[in-house]
Amino acid sequence: MKFMMFVCSDTAPDTDPTELPDIHKWVADNDARGRRLTGNVLAPTSAATTVRVRDGELLVSEGPFAETAEVIVGFDLLDCADVDEAIEVARSHPMAREGRLELRPFGALSS
Repeated sequence: MKFMMFVCSDTAPDTDPTELPDIHKWVADNDARGRRLTGNVLAPTSAATTVRVRDGELLVSEGPFAETAEVIVGFDLLDCADVDEAIEVARSHPMAREGRLELRPFGALSS
């Protein structure tokens, strides 16, 4: 089952003083197990471009779709047996403590 894991900032990170897990180890471990198919860090929201079409007119604006304190800073495409395995993968990601991770399964396209 494939999941998009959105890696997001958070205004209230964990205050636990213990060292964060190493992101390079997390990537290598999950790549080796075939649970992480790809992923990357995103450029800052200042580099975003929002595209819409309204009444046939193309509307392009600089910046993100929404102005929020929490933003998507990266992503990982996961391939897990089920949502419980995806949660375990997310739980060990450093941003589970520094930010937040949103797991969203891929849905079927309607015809």
